[in-house]
Amino acid sequence: MVNTNQPGPISQVLAPIRGHLIVSTLLAGLGTMLTLVPLAGIAHIAALALGQPGLTKLWPMQPQSAVGWTVAVGVICLFIGMTLILVGELTAHLADNRLVHQLRLATAQRLAKVPLGWFSNRTSGEVKQAMQDDIVTLHSLTAHFYTAAGRACGVILISVAYLLWLDWRMALLALLPFPGFFLFLRRAMNTDDAPRQDFVTQLGRLNSTTVEFVTGIPVVKAFGVTGKAHANYRDAVDSVAKAFTKLTGPLVASMAHAHAMIAPITVLGVVLASGTVFVGLGWMTPVEILPFALVAPGICAPLLLLHTLLHDLGSATGAAQRVIGLLETPILEPIPTTQQQTPVGNEVRFHNVSYAYDPQHQVLSGGSFTLQPNTITAIVGPSGAGKSTLAQLLLRFFDPTEGNITLGGADLRCIEASQLYRHIGFVLQDVRLIHASVRDNIALGHPSASAQEVESAARAANIHDRILALPRGYDSVIGEDAQLSGGERQRISVARAVLLDPPVLVLDEATAAADAQNEVALQNALSDFAQGRTLLVIAHRLDTIMHADRILVLENTRIVEQGTHEQLLQRNGRYAQLWAKGGYDIPVAEEVQPC
Repeated sequence: MVNTNQPGPISQVLAPIRGHLIVSTLLAGLGTMLTLVPLAGIAHIAALALGQPGLTKLWPMQPQSAVGWTVAVGVICLFIGMTLILVGELTAHLADNRLVHQLRLATAQRLAKVPLGWFSNRTSGEVKQAMQDDIVTLHSLTAHFYTAAGRACGVILISVAYLLWLDWRMALLALLPFPGFFLFLRRAMNTDDAPRQDFVTQLGRLNSTTVEFVTGIPVVKAFGVTGKAHANYRDAVDSVAKAFTKLTGPLVASMAHAHAMIAPITVLGVVLASGTVFVGLGWMTPVEILPFALVAPGICAPLLLLHTLLHDLGSATGAAQRVIGLLETPILEPIPTTQQQTPVGNEVRFHNVSYAYDPQHQVLSGGSFTLQPNTITAIVGPSGAGKSTLAQLLLRFFDPTEGNITLGGADLRCIEASQLYRHIGFVLQDVRLIHASVRDNIALGHPSASAQEVESAARAANIHDRILALPRGYDSVIGEDAQLSGGERQRISVARAVLLDPPVLVLDEATAAADAQNEVALQNALSDFAQGRTLLVIAHRLDTIMHADRILVLENTRIVEQGTHEQLLQRNGRYAQLWAKGGYDIPVAEEVQPC
């Protein structure tokens, strides 16, 4: 059952500063009302100057002193109103600064506690949108939306109240265009949904055609079929243009009528026409029409502003939903001090380990094996069999849904993170370097390392000479003056692992991104570094792991075979079939990790 009492995403995000926003909105609205007092004063002075006392109920004094008092009250109200608006804006901006500060800290603290595997399922753009772009969108909401809405509502309320107070009959006629605006606006919002669906369909077709066109350029050029490729793309572009025209035609017409209804000239025309009739009937004097001519057209701009603000609220709602989603990301539960365990030795055991992203995505089922100290264990199998997931479980990127993994007899879930990664290092296929110097990237897990220790690690990873060739050597910044190839980035990752000097090492396709020259350098670096360590190696190329102490064959999320290279060949099972097909893994459906 849906909980209808659940507050909306914007209400949830703005809860800590709700009181400040209410105050800022009221101050802005009241201040705007006071700034409009001079308009009433102008109409009153005009009546006094013309000797017509029709508006003297506004300020019942003698004409000689009334003008001075009217001017004084108008100026005082103007400055008080501007001060209230200023205080309201300041209150909103201070509340916004507090909220943005809290959200940025909260999202960073949340991400520090989520499983490392969470990041492998998301692009940096997705995380950046929630942490930066969406919070900037919420800044516009908190710092500007509510005070702007308060000012607009203040203008509308005080104007309508003032006009009704002067003459309710004339006020109703002067305000007559505004209901028409809402009727045309509702008509625009209730347009046929078919053109909208057609536009979405054609836009999807254009996206697909664009991808096909761009990715297929080498083929169409090689086979001389550019005319057909261009024709398909051009047809998709034309279809989008036609669908857009069908969608926006009625919408633009209705919106144009709505805006025409509350154009200042329209409202002024209604006021003058109605005023002429009222004067002719003797119900009002010409000077009594002046306040309506001054105030009624002034309602148009704030009403349009209010409409625009409410329309833009949709994007803020989406931003709030994404920020809340980020703040509610499941985390690895902290380990109570009383439950923390310390590894004794470096033996790794998998006990009936299973893992599933959800009930429909079982990735690993009942895996049990042991990584003996100072041995090499290799994992092979088709793509999607769960090889990388198994390695990520050892690194505690995720926690098993069933079973457990122990290091030196201690459950990984009971080992403090910094202690865990002093025992287990890794070099993965997908290398993540931060926007910092090469030195800082190598020393990421050991910030207190000396320059000599960093350089020694780089030498061991066969990357020292390449770093010295950079414009500023070890001080060169990744992404600025340090442009590195995939293989060179992998060697930076190896140097990072060397510096930590862990007794257990996980290698997941560590040479996959390297060219032939870099692969040789990487293999040499890894061979030297692996000496005397416990290794878990994932590889598609069987000839690179044939000398492993144990080989695990995964298929359909299960370990179907295990043993040495010779033992597995003698069994003539799945491993032997893979070896007979050239020593390479058979590619099947890619392992999909849902976001």
